[in-house]
Amino acid sequence: MSSQENGAEAGGSRLEVRLAANDEEIIAAQALRYRVFYEEMGAKPSAEMAAKQSDFDPFDDICDHLLVLDPARGSGGRAVVGTYRLIRREVGEAHGKFYTASEYDIAKILDKGGKFMELGRSCVDVDYRTGTTMQVMWSGIANYVWDRGIELMFGCASLPGTDPAALATQLSYLHHHHLAPEEIRPRALPDLYVDMNLADKDSLNPRRALASLPPLIKGYLRLGGFVGDGAVIDHQFNTTDVCVMVKTELVTAKYAKHYDRTGRDVSGQQ
Repeated sequence: MSSQENGAEAGGSRLEVRLAANDEEIIAAQALRYRVFYEEMGAKPSAEMAAKQSDFDPFDDICDHLLVLDPARGSGGRAVVGTYRLIRREVGEAHGKFYTASEYDIAKILDKGGKFMELGRSCVDVDYRTGTTMQVMWSGIANYVWDRGIELMFGCASLPGTDPAALATQLSYLHHHHLAPEEIRPRALPDLYVDMNLADKDSLNPRRALASLPPLIKGYLRLGGFVGDGAVIDHQFNTTDVCVMVKTELVTAKYAKHYDRTGRDVSGQQ
């Protein structure tokens, strides 16, 4: 990836998207994750995380950290306003597992072969939660996918809260309308499995159900994404997780008319 994949005007300042260049920027991304997941969303940090005010795990050492930066905030870590964690197949397999495998059986994805990557730990600073920021972030993902020939993306996405009954509309809608094809469908691990089929299909209003989903999951679905079988309650993060997959030709096609393979904006924006 180039040092500046692309940019967009947002809130009077120009946003950039690229991979983290050094430890300072990775530490800033982990601090942003801590503020969003633990301070805002009520996740439960370990004592070490709380002491460092940082969200981290062993996957941080092997992944690519995609960053959205606002240069108006300063240089280096001070500029980080959004982050996504990307783990390519060869990297995850060399490490011995993927984060998603702690909640889902992903054997069908692994057995299918091809180039894929896992996405996770997505978050954006509270002052930058706009459509523009997400567009910049997704354009960075599109370039990453395009440059590396990635065919499938997957990862855990979260709905707020740990009561499936309170999420019956959302979970049932995903189950009835967006279940992944059987040949690549992940399934929640047996001891974690929560049935998503909590309401009859005919009882749902699809438009309202879609509108009630978190923005990130809606974004995946708009790109043609689908979900695995079963949800998982994540008590540490105070969420209910679903496994989401997206075939990447749908992502790259969305941005191909704007960005060429080098990440240059071919529409003329500098």
